[in-house]
Amino acid sequence: MRIPPRRLIISTIIFVLTIAAFANYVRLHPEYLSQLHDIQPLWLILIVGANLVAFFALNLLYDVLVRMTGNRLPSKENLLLTIYSSIANFFGPLQSGPGVRAGYLRAKHKVSLKAYFIVTLFYYAIFAIINAFFLLIGTRPWWQAALASLAVAAISIAVIRYSAAKRKKELKLLVLTPTLISSLIVLTLMQVVFIGIRFYFALQAAGADVSIGQAMSYTGAANFAVFVSFTPDGIGIREAFLLFAQNLHHVSVSDIVTANIIDRASYLLFLGVLFIAAISMHAKDKLKIGSFRKPQVEAPETDGTPKSFF
Repeated sequence: MRIPPRRLIISTIIFVLTIAAFANYVRLHPEYLSQLHDIQPLWLILIVGANLVAFFALNLLYDVLVRMTGNRLPSKENLLLTIYSSIANFFGPLQSGPGVRAGYLRAKHKVSLKAYFIVTLFYYAIFAIINAFFLLIGTRPWWQAALASLAVAAISIAVIRYSAAKRKKELKLLVLTPTLISSLIVLTLMQVVFIGIRFYFALQAAGADVSIGQAMSYTGAANFAVFVSFTPDGIGIREAFLLFAQNLHHVSVSDIVTANIIDRASYLLFLGVLFIAAISMHAKDKLKIGSFRKPQVEAPETDGTPKSFF
């Protein structure tokens, strides 16, 4: 079937811009490529491996969020969308990834932006609570970590209730079953744990002599930078959070700087692998980027399960 010129042009532009973003990022940060040459292959494999597991958890987590809105995506489409949103999240300011994902879901599957916003708040709340616990449990008494988690939970509940009060119609459409909620919690914990393992490996590769407890506290501080990440991949923001929390994790300034260069260099390599994988999966044709046509009206199936848009 002939690809419409408009869709072909937009798809090509997106691919070109993605490649250009990679090239420009490397141009502005040449130390990342040079750092890759200096990393021992074993550490590089371990860091990329931890990234892969964290990405796997994120992919499943995104699937759960979509199900909570009462929709479903085919597994391959969800994977491709996770790849593209992860790349956008790395290069773009703020939380570009979730924005790209929400926009795509709205345009292609008519998912309510307000409903998706609410379930995303659920995810961020769990993410914040877990990282608050990590921030203190590694180097402080357990009860301090528990109190910090409770405080973050209280703030998160207040934010969610305030947001949901303005979106009562969308709230009624959500599918909040015990299975989906428990899956969201487990997958978020899995994501945070393997991000922590990734940071631990990066610290070890930098020559830092840190304990598991220090790595947990370091992870909590680094992950909180996600909420105010105004720069691509939080460059400078993550380091500022880590320096601010230095009295908790006790990692030296030089180790923080070196470990973050190693971590970003490894993650840049990981994103390159993901991008190549997306191309090999015929991502452009599968996602039909830029078409945004209205879904065809189909007769309802006998089992009540909606058919995939694709």
